[in-house]
Amino acid sequence: MPEVLPATMTAMGFDAPGGPEVLRPETLPVPRPGPGQLLVKVAHAGVNRPDVIQRQGFYPPPPGASPIPGLEIAGTVAAIGPGVEPELLNQEVCALVTGGGYAEYCLAYARHCLHVPEGLSLAEAAALPETLFTVWHNVFERGYAADGEVLLVHGGTSGIGTLAIMLGKAFGLTVVTTCGSDDKCAAARALGADLAINYKTQDFVEHTRAFTDGKGANLVLDMVSGSYVARNLDALAEDGRHVTIAVLGGITAEINMAKVMTKRLVLTGSTLRARSDEFKSLLADEIHASVWPLVEDGSLRPAMDQRFPLVHAAAAHARMEAGEHIGKIVLDIG
Repeated sequence: MPEVLPATMTAMGFDAPGGPEVLRPETLPVPRPGPGQLLVKVAHAGVNRPDVIQRQGFYPPPPGASPIPGLEIAGTVAAIGPGVEPELLNQEVCALVTGGGYAEYCLAYARHCLHVPEGLSLAEAAALPETLFTVWHNVFERGYAADGEVLLVHGGTSGIGTLAIMLGKAFGLTVVTTCGSDDKCAAARALGADLAINYKTQDFVEHTRAFTDGKGANLVLDMVSGSYVARNLDALAEDGRHVTIAVLGGITAEINMAKVMTKRLVLTGSTLRARSDEFKSLLADEIHASVWPLVEDGSLRPAMDQRFPLVHAAAAHARMEAGEHIGKIVLDIG
């Protein structure tokens, strides 16, 4: 039987951009699913860097998306819209959403959901969609990563970085990563990184090239941009690919285009939130076929940092901004 839905729910929003302290609880109507959508009673929501940037006022939601932060959730299907299989009612799912995750109920497209297998907690499930969709698309689709190649990942203990390490190793890559402390380097190695470089005390270009016998990495997954781009190009091998997914170090970069030509480099990048529903559906299908079996058999699990109650979302954001986390930060909601 479908759940009897309440009229209202608690969500975390903000009136104006600012620091973590602007996040505050509000009471909103429980949304109703439209065609192809389902309503999830949210147990947990992942906290991601785009949520922080949205709260700061630099990453507004795309047209039609909820203004409430939160790009990934896990919970139980409480209601379905037209065209959604009735069998999904009461099933546990995790989902990639365009917003609205910091709430007791959240809308998701059925085709953007993945079932939660036995042995995967709902908190772990909530920590997967945004990072998994991002890493799979950018490393394996845009970056054309192939078995035996070397992947250089910046921010190795972030949510993206930890999953990139584990997913890279699962698909036969040699993984080099950068981290901001020796302790974080040790954590990255524990997750499977073949080489972890403390970028505060070591030159990642020099160490990457030495580790690869002078050849360089085949692929860089870059979340920094800015001045890192030119150094990334130095760290890349011939025919290397440079994939940008964030610009935490600045939106502009000065590079030597002759180096791009002589090394035959490919520079690309992407954002996920504003991509079409059809694109996300196709990406979900590919992840379900290629990656989800690793989740089902227990060999792939997200690295978990800390969990916070929904009403303490400000503390979760403060922890992310402090940069001390290793893995995913998750909100407990239901």
